[in-house]
Amino acid sequence: MNNKYPVEDLEKRIGYSFKDKGLLLTALTHSSFKNEINSDGRDDYERLEFLGDAILEFAVSEYLYRNYPEMREGDMTSLRASLVCEMSLAGCAGQIGLSDFIFLGKGEDKQGSRYKPSIASDIFEAIIGAIFLDSGIDEAKDFVSGFVLDDIEHKALFHDSKTLLQNLVQSEGWKLEYRLVKEEGPEHRKVFTVEAFVNGNSVSGGTGTSKKAAEQQAAYGALKKLRKDQCI
Repeated sequence: MNNKYPVEDLEKRIGYSFKDKGLLLTALTHSSFKNEINSDGRDDYERLEFLGDAILEFAVSEYLYRNYPEMREGDMTSLRASLVCEMSLAGCAGQIGLSDFIFLGKGEDKQGSRYKPSIASDIFEAIIGAIFLDSGIDEAKDFVSGFVLDDIEHKALFHDSKTLLQNLVQSEGWKLEYRLVKEEGPEHRKVFTVEAFVNGNSVSGGTGTSKKAAEQQAAYGALKKLRKDQCI
């Protein structure tokens, strides 16, 4: 099985039309499709991802330098890391439904690889590399601005939520616990539901394709609720 929708739909979602459609097709092609199905000789996304990763780091670094003049180097490094990490980029990919457009081999698709955060984040970076080659750095930076830098505070908080929540409950002398309350779906595509408990009381829940992702979402919800309740 290959992608679910025509790539033109993806261009509409991202607001960019490729002059060289081959770049977009390459950016969306997983190695399993290339090895198992591909008959047109196109490459997989890995080289474009390498390029896109570098462009993404540059674009985010420049943005932070220009827009946060009081922020020190260490804080900029930490914030950049939170914005370009796998889970953050997978979330950006989810905004545009990128997983539906990936060309995968049948075996990988049956295993649920289409929705793995690692693959979604890699292909998101490959799209950046493809836009750069198609139109240059300004268009690539516009894409990064629109889908990575659109909500920095929210994304940074989400990335650090488990650590921030742990620090908060420790400072208050509370007890924090994550409990797995539900596990659904086939083995290759499970969905986990986790609840965060503070002093034995359920504060927030979260779901994800891994326990870690579900805990992160639960922690984010709990942190927002506790901060609102305490006005912090």
